[in-house]
Amino acid sequence: MIDPPLDLDAVRAFVHIAELQSFTRAAEAMGTSQAAVSLKLKRLEERLACRLFERSPRFVHLSARGSAFLDQARALLEAHGRAIASLYEQRRRLIVGISEHVAGPELPALIARMNAQDPQLVIEIRIGSSVDLLQQFDRRELDAVLVRLRSDRDDGTLIAEERFGWFAAPSWQHRPDEPLPIATMAEPCGVRALACHLLDGADVRWRETFVGGGVNAVAAAVMAGLGVAALSPRMVPFGAMDVGRRLGLPDLPRQPIMLHSRARDALSHGALNALGLAYRGCVRG
Repeated sequence: MIDPPLDLDAVRAFVHIAELQSFTRAAEAMGTSQAAVSLKLKRLEERLACRLFERSPRFVHLSARGSAFLDQARALLEAHGRAIASLYEQRRRLIVGISEHVAGPELPALIARMNAQDPQLVIEIRIGSSVDLLQQFDRRELDAVLVRLRSDRDDGTLIAEERFGWFAAPSWQHRPDEPLPIATMAEPCGVRALACHLLDGADVRWRETFVGGGVNAVAAAVMAGLGVAALSPRMVPFGAMDVGRRLGLPDLPRQPIMLHSRARDALSHGALNALGLAYRGCVRG
């Protein structure tokens, strides 16, 4: 038959009594009653089958067995504390995926808002396409993702709806007899798929002139005069122009931005709420 494990609260009571040499002061240190401390010690002595203290009306002294057990009791409590602290530290990391079309120039401000909510939280940010990030989220590689809405999902919380337009450099001119030059992100970008679908539906002839590995690369290609790109106004450099109406291009619908999260502790929830509020402010601004 396996002996039952020691009650850590009883061991803690024993250490307090030994260090403070008083049941009353031990009870105060533990925030409980003297009767409760006495009961814990009685059960610990029964479990160890030995007397840990020699008691008198005025004094409390460790017995020989109690003196031998004291260092081991302290080591047990310290090991327990380290184990709990280790698990707590692992929970203090929050891994968040943010879509390329969401993580704009305001990203430093977004991270700062999360850090201000909980400076002890280790924040890990991963940037990618909405498709890739949602797959990582479903594989439990990410604690939360801030991405564009996927039509095949009904989970997540709506954070904001962002306007998109057809942007080009100020000096860029389209030749009507040529297909519309388009700068896009690589597949599986959802904005790319939407833009191409709308152009095809409006019978607009187009050709791909640039494929970038990120929104910044696409915006740079636009400003270099390589063509037109479907982008959020906050993603393009100063001076870029929305040429959609002038060219008769189909309107781009607002893009819902969703937060998917499995964070359960209050501190992580607070950091993610701060992220959502900061992003909502960026879109409105």
